[in-house]
Amino acid sequence: MVHYKTFDNGLRLIVKQMPGLMSVTMGIIVHTGAGIETDSEDGISHFIEHMMFKGTAKRSAFAISDDMDAIGAQMNAYTSKDLTCYYAKSTTGHAGEAFEILSDLFLHSRFPQEEIVREKNVIIEEINMNDDTPDDLCLDMLSRAFYGNRGYGRNILGTKENVNSFTVQDIERYMSRRYTADNIVISMAGNISPEYAEELTLKYFSEIKKGPADKITVPVDMAGQSLFRKKDIEQIHLGFAFPSVKRFDKLFDATQILSSVLGGSMSSRLFQKVREELGLAYTVYSYLSSYDETGSLVVYAGVNSSNYKKSVDAIFNCITDIKNKKISKEEFKRGKEQLTSSLVFSQESTSAQMLLYGKELIYSGKVYDFEKRVKQISDVALDDVAEAIENNFNRDKLAVSVVGNVDKPLTL
Repeated sequence: MVHYKTFDNGLRLIVKQMPGLMSVTMGIIVHTGAGIETDSEDGISHFIEHMMFKGTAKRSAFAISDDMDAIGAQMNAYTSKDLTCYYAKSTTGHAGEAFEILSDLFLHSRFPQEEIVREKNVIIEEINMNDDTPDDLCLDMLSRAFYGNRGYGRNILGTKENVNSFTVQDIERYMSRRYTADNIVISMAGNISPEYAEELTLKYFSEIKKGPADKITVPVDMAGQSLFRKKDIEQIHLGFAFPSVKRFDKLFDATQILSSVLGGSMSSRLFQKVREELGLAYTVYSYLSSYDETGSLVVYAGVNSSNYKKSVDAIFNCITDIKNKKISKEEFKRGKEQLTSSLVFSQESTSAQMLLYGKELIYSGKVYDFEKRVKQISDVALDDVAEAIENNFNRDKLAVSVVGNVDKPLTL
């Protein structure tokens, strides 16, 4: 059972009731993230997410965690390029208490100067950690190589300089423009009744600022760059991004199937050729990354330095082979089954369902329909995947990132 309601202030509530379970996941999703930030705001969405856990009018930072732990609940948050999500998972019997704590954090957080100073140091260490994690660094660089320095090319963490410059006024100014009722979806999934979910939402969110939120067009600049970072490490980390479909493109599912065949599983072309047959990589895979305005088909591999060029050749031989020979009926069927099964598996997770229904409402303004979604995948034909192959792998706008013991960018 799915319940959807829009309140007078523009706030939206979506509830996926799952009666057979004993838990519920409750999320507050804000349609904002790194992709909509200006140069001076770079990193502020993530900074605010951190600061929201630093105390409210009635709870200290410790009390927020302690009160959640006291009822056995879990709480966390994350920031992406176009979303910020605060969520809690609890047993059904403690759902009201967990949502009260989550709401208090979201609506009544204070930003004392001493906490701002302390958290800046924490985030700078997070930036350092990211810089020391070569696969994360490689994919962050790949976004910048593909999109440029703005929009979806931004690193979610921001720069050290920006993080050090943020003030409480910057936080309040940004939140007044983006943390408005019309820009927020509350999503709940699990063993909770729609009536109780609505009661909780009305109780705690009736006075939230109405809005409207700033309407921002994300700049999309297909930079098509090749970037590298020299690091004295054993492996070389490779990233390739080809222009691909938008989030709701008619070929979205066909491109998902294409990515699955290329590098989405242990039976995929890349895994079988680059890892199993040639032994060139431990990790190699592909995935589709799509937004409202644009998208990319990404290939990543971590390879031994001595096999650098050989690995690049092997990856592009797989791509060329798919372009020239297409994919078989067996591969097509397997890709469809994998795409369908991932949807089915997500039906058994309250956290996955909370995000699924919340994101659909944020992105499309519609209620997610599982049966319709499965049918859409079922209706994809082999010819659709052939068309997706033709529309992907454009080398003219290919973006490349390399991290490792290299002295120059990779040219193809």
